[in-house]
Amino acid sequence: MTSVHDPRIIIALDFKDEASTMALVDQLEPSLCRLKVGKELFVRCGPLLVKKLINKGFDVFLDLKFHDIPNTVAAACHAAADMGVWMVNVHASGGRKMMQFARDAIEKSEHKPLLIGVTILTSLTRQDIAEVGLDVEPVDQVLRLAKLANDSGLDGVVCSPQEVSILKREIGQDFCLVTPGVRPAGAAIDDQQRVMTPSQALSSGSDYLVIGRPITANHDPLQALKDIIDECQNC
Repeated sequence: MTSVHDPRIIIALDFKDEASTMALVDQLEPSLCRLKVGKELFVRCGPLLVKKLINKGFDVFLDLKFHDIPNTVAAACHAAADMGVWMVNVHASGGRKMMQFARDAIEKSEHKPLLIGVTILTSLTRQDIAEVGLDVEPVDQVLRLAKLANDSGLDGVVCSPQEVSILKREIGQDFCLVTPGVRPAGAAIDDQQRVMTPSQALSSGSDYLVIGRPITANHDPLQALKDIIDECQNC
């Protein structure tokens, strides 16, 4: 039996238009999942679509990964808070001052979404990050950025499932970990590199799982979602 009080699955709405997005969303239930709106969908459809999703009862993670000078990021986070989103994120590599400005902007808002830092994208390998001047293991850079995000007042970070256990151990259980790179057993990994199954990720300590194509590309997305929830019931 599928029963969720605090949905831990965030469905990535990687669509090109509102019609395709709403065709999928109309098959889902707000009590079972949250929704993620990323760059392409937001650029194409804007805040009105986000508000429509919120009005349908869904918590929305606005995944725009803000990374700019502190004042600009603060203004963007304030705008996201005014939109009523449940979660918003910034790049932790933007530095302490940028993250602190973002935190302050949200604290001044009437609505206070969770503020999450992006560490190392799950599509990147050690070779990828070495090419941009970081000759370290991804997990070491993730830990460094996560500690900085925590020190800067953020609620948590986005990270690979493979880094969850060390972050919980080093930073604490209350530090929220949002993990993409989650694929049900047997699903294609697509452009992700550091992946786990949903039950493995939750057992490791993930708080929320971002899952896209295994649900959105399924002929019965609601059943695919319920199957994943049932798999994770005892995690």
